[in-house]
Amino acid sequence: MFKGGFDIVRRGAIEIMQPHEQWDSSYASLGFPGGGSNSIPCTKPMIDNRGINHLERNHRDFPQWVQQVTEQLVENQPETGLSESLQTSENNIVPALLGELRPAKSARRNPTESAGQQHQWFAELGDQITNFSNDAKGGSTAKGSDDQSLNLMTLLLECAVAISVDNIAEAHRMLLELTQMATPYGPSCAERVVAYFAKAMASRVVNSWLGMCSPLINYKSIHGSFQVFNNIAPFVKFAHFTSNQSILEAFHRRDGVHIIDLDIMQGLQWPALFHILATRMEGPPHVRMTGMGTSMELLIETGKQLSNFAKRLGMSFEFHPIARKFGDVDASMFQIRRGEAVAVHWLQHSLYDATGPDWKTMRLLQQLSPRVITLVEQEIAHAGSFLDRFVGSLHYYSTIFDSLGAYLQSDDSSRHRIEHGLLYREINNILAIGGPARSGEDKFRHWRSELLKNGFMQMPMSTNSMAQAQLILNMFPPSHGYSLAQGDGTLRIGWKDTSLYSVSAWTSPASR
Repeated sequence: MFKGGFDIVRRGAIEIMQPHEQWDSSYASLGFPGGGSNSIPCTKPMIDNRGINHLERNHRDFPQWVQQVTEQLVENQPETGLSESLQTSENNIVPALLGELRPAKSARRNPTESAGQQHQWFAELGDQITNFSNDAKGGSTAKGSDDQSLNLMTLLLECAVAISVDNIAEAHRMLLELTQMATPYGPSCAERVVAYFAKAMASRVVNSWLGMCSPLINYKSIHGSFQVFNNIAPFVKFAHFTSNQSILEAFHRRDGVHIIDLDIMQGLQWPALFHILATRMEGPPHVRMTGMGTSMELLIETGKQLSNFAKRLGMSFEFHPIARKFGDVDASMFQIRRGEAVAVHWLQHSLYDATGPDWKTMRLLQQLSPRVITLVEQEIAHAGSFLDRFVGSLHYYSTIFDSLGAYLQSDDSSRHRIEHGLLYREINNILAIGGPARSGEDKFRHWRSELLKNGFMQMPMSTNSMAQAQLILNMFPPSHGYSLAQGDGTLRIGWKDTSLYSVSAWTSPASR
């Protein structure tokens, strides 16, 4: 069935390109198979397997350790005499790992008493973590870098609790200490994670003082870091190729197709799909693409690159840029044509809010009635209180940092670019700015369940999709711990059995 669609080549996609480099020429050299293939071709990244350094080997189970520590807090949370109003207020309930038991905001009326209660709670919190760590090691006290990681994580958790109860002075004191103890260039994943989380929480404290936050986003820098991430780890490739496979199958024997990308960035996903569409046995379709984003300049540049690539393939192609959020436009702006097969692609991320209010996004999806929606979700909750987001993101990003540290040296420039230019921006958006819901609009916790409730039907992933995803993982040494799972029609990729990204495909009952 695959007809050579999985041929592995040595050059092409892994080569890191600058934001304005002519990336379409790189795709032209990928050595794609001939016509008739019904699968998206994959390329093999050239991983510099320099081994795992000694310090990283000591923290091989860092994500699991973080999860166990936070779970322990739930079981042994100290009673703090919460007021009845705190227990019943939806805004103050923390249904995540740290639970509802934390210092009551009403105690802040007496600064002296409040400080004493919180210091006592912080001390008990640190004792719980230390006791848990010692128990896990058979009663012995951790030494060296393990001691340092434990101290950093304890202080970070205490700081998060202080921020959650608006004790800004206490949080500021601990942040000063954290910034002196942890560096993003540190040898251990724990130190690097703590450094970036502390930096984001410091921004949160500043925002609390100012009462506002208007982040400036360098989209060119983000796109460049995203491209490096695509080259280093399998997560983005998995999302691209799995989504492309579902779109390819939905476009079978359709002469006119329209792809709507809700956040197209550099459009690196689409040349591989274009090549397969151009070499179909029944001939290439006419392809229209609507690329959405914030910067019209970058959208126009992306459109030129895609148009040039399609032209060399001899494929009829139109590109329409819309420099607005998907939820803020009207369905008429997409100019859907009669008989045109519509595909909507949405690779969600935590860098910024790419779509606007979720309820408006859902309404627009219903109006467009797409033949297929490919939904890529990060397995992390963006909604909830600060403490909810802190605990969830701490485990999530500890896992990603651990995956990068498994085979990249601590001084690797690509690793730092991903961590600083991409992952830190996501952490900062979730913690300092308030996540995608910073506009005040409610966000769905799980889009899959919301699509189902609104009449969309999930499309099962084909055998080709699963085999292709497995091939992508096989490009990376198995010892690195990447995992692939399939369930409920959804494909998930993770690290050490922790799910990080999921891909699902949906269709509208009224699809054209």
